[in-house]
Amino acid sequence: MNLRDLELFVTTAEQGGLSAAARLLDLSPAVASASLKRLEADLGTALFVRTTRSMRLTVAGERLLARCRPLLDGLRDAEAEVRAGENTIEGQLQISMPSDLGRHVVLPWLNAFQERHPAVRLKLQLTDRLADIYREPVDIALRFGKPRESSMVALPLLETNRRVLCASPAYLARHGAPATPHDLSAHNCLCFMLDEAVNDRWRFHKDGAEIEVTVRGDRVADDSEIVRRWALDGLGLCYRSRIDVQADLASGALRIVCADWEGNNQPLYMVLANRRQVSPAVRVLREFLVERMREMVAA
Repeated sequence: MNLRDLELFVTTAEQGGLSAAARLLDLSPAVASASLKRLEADLGTALFVRTTRSMRLTVAGERLLARCRPLLDGLRDAEAEVRAGENTIEGQLQISMPSDLGRHVVLPWLNAFQERHPAVRLKLQLTDRLADIYREPVDIALRFGKPRESSMVALPLLETNRRVLCASPAYLARHGAPATPHDLSAHNCLCFMLDEAVNDRWRFHKDGAEIEVTVRGDRVADDSEIVRRWALDGLGLCYRSRIDVQADLASGALRIVCADWEGNNQPLYMVLANRRQVSPAVRVLREFLVERMREMVAA
């Protein structure tokens, strides 16, 4: 049996005639008549007693109506729920993000997001290790730099986010500020390590030229939060994504040095395994984060 044929049958019984049912379902009289005939042929029995003025259910028709009406009502309710759910901001989002970015930048924003959308539940993973979004229970990963895997969905959050070379006023008072990146060989440089690879080659741009400087220092950490704290404590220079240290720069806790040299751009992306995961909650969260990041950069 065809579901559309059953819908026409129920509507005909409720409207008391085939013409009225056809108008309600936006069908031509010929299509409606063929639909009803097809259903009766499938069942091998007449469902209506037809006269020139009316249609009356047969005993078989009454039995079928009693079964089909609640079934179709349930299907309509289910369709309405699904369509409503397409615009509902709810459910759990499991998010992986770099530790320093999460603690000092994104976490307060997520608190505000949940106040605005209380039906959303968040499960956070703060780690500088790159989460495997295909194997781990992660819905979203916030990452610096566009992922190399073409199969991933990468939604931009902040497209211009350059690294900055900075240090605390206490460090600069004791050791002075490098005039150019070439002077970094005379300074203690605080390095970040990802997957056992130490980021000790710092790139800078000026007037269309790029230089790469190999730096050294007495401290290396695989947690970006630790590198930031070392810099705040006056223990050396750090080369950080600007958004990570924006608040420290605004407060004066850190100062940019070699300001006429631009660091590498570190755009921030929201990364998902596939487009099916771009739910209403994900779309709204992305819009929310983009708005907050624009405000932060403009401040």
